[in-house]
Amino acid sequence: MTAPRYQPLGLLPFRIGYGAYSWIVFLLLALTSVLLVLLVPSLLGRRRAVSALARLCLSLLGLRISIAGLERLPAGQCVIVANHASYLDGIVFKAVLPPRFSFVIKREMDSVPLAGLLLRRIGSEFVDRSGRHRATADARRVLRSASEGRSLVFFPEGTFTATPGLAKFHSGAFVTAARAACPVVPVVIRGTRRALPNDALFPRPGRIEVEILGVLDIAGGDDDRLVTRLREESRRAILGRLGEPDLTAPAPTAPATATLAATGTS
Repeated sequence: MTAPRYQPLGLLPFRIGYGAYSWIVFLLLALTSVLLVLLVPSLLGRRRAVSALARLCLSLLGLRISIAGLERLPAGQCVIVANHASYLDGIVFKAVLPPRFSFVIKREMDSVPLAGLLLRRIGSEFVDRSGRHRATADARRVLRSASEGRSLVFFPEGTFTATPGLAKFHSGAFVTAARAACPVVPVVIRGTRRALPNDALFPRPGRIEVEILGVLDIAGGDDDRLVTRLREESRRAILGRLGEPDLTAPAPTAPATATLAATGTS
């Protein structure tokens, strides 16, 4: 069991002050974003406006962003797959990626007040994993978007927890890429779990790193084999650069101890 982390009481007023400040910044910029996506007529214009506000938000919160490997990002269509550790991940991607990308997000976010409206107006794709019929229809719609030449961002873990590590990847992103003959680009995000853990009320200032790992070859093989290869290679590449454990690995077992049988002799 991990011992609880205690902070010096002298820092408590600063933490409370920063927390209040961060919520004010976030709410003001969120409301500004919603207003802009309602007023700006073009999808590209709305995406550019939200990207600028995402960069401003992270800067005002003291979150310094660095991006490596931007030159590896294809100029044309691609599917980005990334680890998922925090609610900040989407904001970070909006801040650093070109505005041509659409985000593939779990359908529950569509019903969140303001957030659902904002995500719809910047062209996000919502997918349902709870019902088979709805999930199939959503998958077809996402595939149609990719087939029409749109670039997509997936978090193939599907969700995140407070536990550090990389969880199992779902296949949706890789099925879409294989069937649309779309390049797959694994990307690593580091630092968002520390900046805004799953159970935190407000973020911590610090450094966030985004690393684009390159383009995976999508040639060769039938769909099933290609999907499996893309999923495994993407996950292996991300795990190798993430610096967190593999949550799908079997738990280590205690070493067996030899049992001495009583023989009744000395």
